[in-house]
Order: sequence, then structure tokens, then C-alpha cells
Amino acid sequence: MTLNKTLLLGLLFWGTILYAQKPTEVPKPSEKPIDLSNPADVIIYIVLPLCAILLFFIWRGKRKNPKK
Repeated sequence: MTLNKTLLLGLLFWGTILYAQKPTEVPKPSEKPIDLSNPADVIIYIVLPLCAILLFFIWRGKRKNPKK
């Protein structure tokens, strides 16, 4: 019985691999590094993550020390 289950799982696994395709409409990742001379890249990759981290720590600090 275990051999049958193993064979069935193997066939299902290989079947999904054979029919899997890469989507053509999905943009592919860029090979180029981030251009820091572009203001949009600076805002998206540096400023927004720093703001998110800062706001998280402010929120966490207010949550731990509620005013009584």
C-alpha cells in the first residue's frame, strides 16, 4: 500500500512540474542595481521603509506605556 501511495504522489508531483509554466505577463526582476540619483527610488527604497520602522517603534512605545 505504501508503494502505491508513493507512486501516486510521485506521478502527481511530476505531472504538476511538467505542466507548470512561467507567466509571460508578470514583470521580471531587474538585473540593475537601484539608481539612487532618481528621487523616486530614494523615496521608495529608503525613506518609506525608515518611516515605517520609526512609526512602528513610536506605536509600540505608546502601546507599552499608556498614560494613566
